[in-house]
Amino acid sequence: MADDVPVTDRALRDVIDTTVPHSARIWNYWLGGKDNYEVDRRAGDEYIRISPAVVDVARASRAFLVRSIRHLAGESGIRQFLDVGTGLPTAQNTHEVAQSVAPESRIVYVDHDPLVLAHARALLTSTPEGVTDYIDADMRDLETILAQAGKVLDLSRPTALILSGIMGHVADAEEARGIVRGLVDALPPGSYLSLNDGTSVVHAEVADAQDGYNETGAIPYTLRSPGEIAAFFDGLELVEPGVVSCPLWRPDSNQVGDPQEQDAFGGVGRKAA
Repeated sequence: MADDVPVTDRALRDVIDTTVPHSARIWNYWLGGKDNYEVDRRAGDEYIRISPAVVDVARASRAFLVRSIRHLAGESGIRQFLDVGTGLPTAQNTHEVAQSVAPESRIVYVDHDPLVLAHARALLTSTPEGVTDYIDADMRDLETILAQAGKVLDLSRPTALILSGIMGHVADAEEARGIVRGLVDALPPGSYLSLNDGTSVVHAEVADAQDGYNETGAIPYTLRSPGEIAAFFDGLELVEPGVVSCPLWRPDSNQVGDPQEQDAFGGVGRKAA
């Protein structure tokens, strides 16, 4: 997004801060999108200078999201998806992937970001058989999320909860686990959690790059160990191969070359009866 491109809603434009970098916009930049500002590109480039692998991390996280949704809609037969912390629309959004497998899938997106809200219309396309909706809510506001999602999804039926690269925005580990538990507990048996987040165990310099980013005034992001990410799945039955570096989670059979570990770890877990 060029700095002189207007946002259609003037009131909305006034609350979008373009003086500090923003994680969703930087992520969009790393993924090759255009919904970002100069401040985001500078921060993104500085991160890349310290840790060039971050672009591969962003792509690995996105590819994991796509493969996990394809698995859930295909092999697991899930037809309802609650995607919390949606981020900016890009290629192969949750509804596009799920409805390409099962056109009748129903998807609810949740985010609390004025720029994401401005672009939410791109998330509200749907197959005629399915439904997509968007909720403007903070991920900590479980009551609002579940009440609003329940108007579109039948939360008495198995539902896939998607938390892709967002739990690092909750610095306190116990609070982060509490958010995940609260959402999972509200879903019935047979539901699934797909979650991935950032680490610094593959490329140690990621920690320095993240420290620098966290000092820019942007919302901080906390890197966690693979074990801490695995703890989000406590009480769930992990789908093979468990919690691993994202490129190693059920890589596509037509992939050229062996998948390489990146500093995004994730997994898929099933809520048992």
